Amino acid sequence: MKITLKDGSSKEYSEAKSVYDIAKDISEGLARVACAGEVDGEVVDLRTVIDHDCALNILTPNDKEGLRVIRHTASHVLAEAVKRLFPEAKVTIGPAIDDGFYYDFDAQPFSRDDLDKLEAEMKKIIKEGHELKRFTLPRQEAIQLMKEKNEPYKVELIEDLPEDAEISFYDQGGFVDLCAGPHLMSTKGIKAFKLTSSSMAYWRGDSEKARLQRIYGTVFNKKEELNEYLEKLEDAKRRDHNKLGREMGLFTTVDVIGQGLPLFTPKGTKMIMKLQRWIEDLEDNDWGYVRTRTPLMAKSDLYKISGHWDHYKDGMFVLGDEEHDKEVFALRPMTCPFQYYVYKNEQHSYRDLPYRMSETSTLFRCEDSGEMHGLTRVRQFTISEAHLVIRPDQAEEELKRCFDLSYYVLSVLGLEGDVTYRLSKWDPANKKKYLGDDEYWNRTQEALREVLREKGVDFVEADGEAAFYGPKIDIQAKNVYGKEDTMITIQLDCAIAENFDMYYVDQDGEKKRPYIIHRTSLGCYERTLAWLIEKYAGKFPTWLCAEQVRVLPISDKYEEYANKVCAELKKNGVDATVDNRSEKIGYKIREARMDRLPYMLVVGQQEEADGTVSVRSRFAGDEGVKPLAEFINAICEEIRTKQIREEVPQEEK
Repeated sequence: MKITLKDGSSKEYSEAKSVYDIAKDISEGLARVACAGEVDGEVVDLRTVIDHDCALNILTPNDKEGLRVIRHTASHVLAEAVKRLFPEAKVTIGPAIDDGFYYDFDAQPFSRDDLDKLEAEMKKIIKEGHELKRFTLPRQEAIQLMKEKNEPYKVELIEDLPEDAEISFYDQGGFVDLCAGPHLMSTKGIKAFKLTSSSMAYWRGDSEKARLQRIYGTVFNKKEELNEYLEKLEDAKRRDHNKLGREMGLFTTVDVIGQGLPLFTPKGTKMIMKLQRWIEDLEDNDWGYVRTRTPLMAKSDLYKISGHWDHYKDGMFVLGDEEHDKEVFALRPMTCPFQYYVYKNEQHSYRDLPYRMSETSTLFRCEDSGEMHGLTRVRQFTISEAHLVIRPDQAEEELKRCFDLSYYVLSVLGLEGDVTYRLSKWDPANKKKYLGDDEYWNRTQEALREVLREKGVDFVEADGEAAFYGPKIDIQAKNVYGKEDTMITIQLDCAIAENFDMYYVDQDGEKKRPYIIHRTSLGCYERTLAWLIEKYAGKFPTWLCAEQVRVLPISDKYEEYANKVCAELKKNGVDATVDNRSEKIGYKIREARMDRLPYMLVVGQQEEADGTVSVRSRFAGDEGVKPLAEFINAICEEIRTKQIREEVPQEEK
């Protein structure tokens, strides 16, 4: 058989060989660091025997998939450690993930002290150097084995496997776990690891099923790489909007109100209102939108026409019961069907199109409790939503304009470099979920693909991520922990107008069906605020800050002048306050820095006499004494242009 290697060279063998044996034949050093093999693109165990011509790549810790194998093996070592220290715990699943691994257990919650003890036990297991041995069993024997070990979750997993599935296990020194692999040859291959956290999870992600305890960990091949990752993780924790936003007093949550229903304080509310006013003025004055205001709920009849009742009912808050109530209502999960009736309120000709309707929409979605986090996934949120009713010949130009608007918004916020682009397509294997046929989806997907190509952005394509009525351009961003969410979306819909009998009168006097673009320009305000908190670690651009200037009188003698300065700032649209507490000026300055304020104005005898202010900023430290009018002109220009000033490191201030 002929084995073609990654560099294009080849090896020929007269008999079958394992991946490990081939690695050893290539180089003893390669065999020592090998984690797995990649045979014709499929990642396999080093134990896998090859008996045919193929392309083979030996994976090491330097390869992404090689590192995943190390991490997967580490999850099994964690499971063994848990069973040693907490014998009553039941094991469930433990996969490798992008930045490490996790394992879920039916057990009592794990404390940080527990994690430290488990780390110590894992080190023992690794040092013992158990060989991982793979074996398979027939279905009934596999079930019996897991029943004997009192592992009911493994039994359930086996019972759910297809009848013809190969049921494989790995034995590492007596600890046996159900797993398809691949794994390292020995536990000694795990070098630098850390258990990072624990949290609650649901069995199979279903809130109706058992509550489990999830332990997260990470593994790297070198201690230096692990330390670098842990430093980034600590920075992520400091930036985590769910922690930092609460510390800054921007929002809170209350159990009796409910999960996923945040309360915004005056500071957080002011920030969202600044974003909202900017977007509304931008859309209405510069991009040709008209504004609508529509109800927060509707009868089920509306959602049946739109298709949401059939395709999205499980994600809606339904008020009433169709079997017992004359009318059943639901809180709206989106605004589109409401705006269609705004359009239908009067007849439109081809000259009226595009007709761009925008609304600051409060929406409601019945998110699973296990999915919610801070402001990024909530049950009530507000979105910069719009629907463009267009002629088919306008689709290309309007899609590009929607993209340009979104890119402009991102660039003003300083976020354009932090996003990725995804073409979200239908799943042709599950056509019943969607409106339209193959031709419809091929055509609409190609239209969006062409926009992305013309704009010159890199993008990925994802099956099954489209809306039921059409494909989407999704602009994606990751939070500080690497979890990806959709921030902005642009959707092309050539089907739904038929459901609502929407039309325009063409130049030939005939009624024609329009196309519809569903889009956001900023996306969800709550999610965007979370993104901004993490991006700037709470040190927002001046125009976005709830408090832009704090005036600090040196003593109460100068409080009157401080109030005068503050009043002048407010008169010019600057959000300013006065710190008139009987504290030393050094204390006031330090506290203002801790509050991440853009500017502090220190005033005393000389400033009052000269009509000046002593300026200290987050950006440049001590900026010296300036006439008040000069400072006001400068900060108003900074706010007007939405400038993002670069900060000078603290030691240089």
